[in-house]
Amino acid sequence: MKRHVVFYDAQCPFCFYVKKVFRKFDWFDQIKWVSVQEVERSGKYPYLEGRETLDEIHMLTKQGEIKHGFYTIRRLLISIPVFAAFGILLYLPGVERLGSPLYRWFSSHRHQWFGRYDLPRYA
Repeated sequence: MKRHVVFYDAQCPFCFYVKKVFRKFDWFDQIKWVSVQEVERSGKYPYLEGRETLDEIHMLTKQGEIKHGFYTIRRLLISIPVFAAFGILLYLPGVERLGSPLYRWFSSHRHQWFGRYDLPRYA
């Protein structure tokens, strides 16, 4: 079965807990989570080279598209049935004009608000 692959920062407490929540509700095993720290060590994901993977969450969709930031969150939400209604709302016309800058603003402040783990957390 093909799954979306989501690349997250395992040293970010907020990112780590978002991953935990999504995993809990991923009843149909739609998402594979890979830390950015693993990507840097393994070299298995050449399509991420040159991308700001520590600044924004990234996703390789089942269809082979690369998403980042707001677009990853939106796609994640519609992939998990419990959150799908919220994801659909993010596809309404004009939402991305507000959602994308809001995501970038939040992401740029997350370490300031939530701190940073010394070592990556994977569990």
